Amino acid sequence: MFSNQIPEIFSILFLLAFMFPVVMVARLAKKGKIKNGFWLVLGFYIPYLIIVAIASLYGFFDDVMLPPKIVLTTTLPLAIFVTIIYNTEICKKANTILNLEDLVKIHIFRLIGSTFIILFLYDLLPPVFALFAGIGDLLTAISSIFVAKAIRNKKNYARKLTYIWNTFGLVDILITSAMAIIFTKISIDNSIQGVEFLAEFPFCFIPAFAPPTIIFLHLLVFRKLSWLKKA
Repeated sequence: MFSNQIPEIFSILFLLAFMFPVVMVARLAKKGKIKNGFWLVLGFYIPYLIIVAIASLYGFFDDVMLPPKIVLTTTLPLAIFVTIIYNTEICKKANTILNLEDLVKIHIFRLIGSTFIILFLYDLLPPVFALFAGIGDLLTAISSIFVAKAIRNKKNYARKLTYIWNTFGLVDILITSAMAIIFTKISIDNSIQGVEFLAEFPFCFIPAFAPPTIIFLHLLVFRKLSWLKKA
């Protein structure tokens, strides 16, 4: 079930830890007073991730191609879906209700990005990609604590700090996604290691869930900041 290239205990811990981001997004929907928002989010993500897991276990994502099959069949469709959700009136209304602090605090789940660094230590990801992605996620996650605290304490620099933090977090995930494509091409052209291990279960959840969801959450912050500026 799990890859023998990494200790089974780490795969199990990753799988358990990955429950938290999904639940945190569901709780955010509940705080935004979306009717049955918590269960709607879980009702979407859980079956979706189960399908991704089955596809991975049966080797559906194993072909090394450009763009990666997992991106074409999971990341891209999810990105289109959350873009549609982002532009709905329900999402906009929830965005007005949600506190800026809550929209920032949720990014603590990006601590799971330390997975990139661990996989690099087991020679399963290219060092440049793994260190950039891992350190970027950790910096975004840890700094979200201080940004949220500044917002809660109504510091006069809180809004500007949030803009800077949110821009950093968004650029980081965009560059990480682009690097995954670049390293896939390098892997194909030179027959060297790329990011194909991220198609293995349970790590396939990272490309299937993280980029579209994280970008969506950052855009919610920017929209909230824009509304607060006009208030």
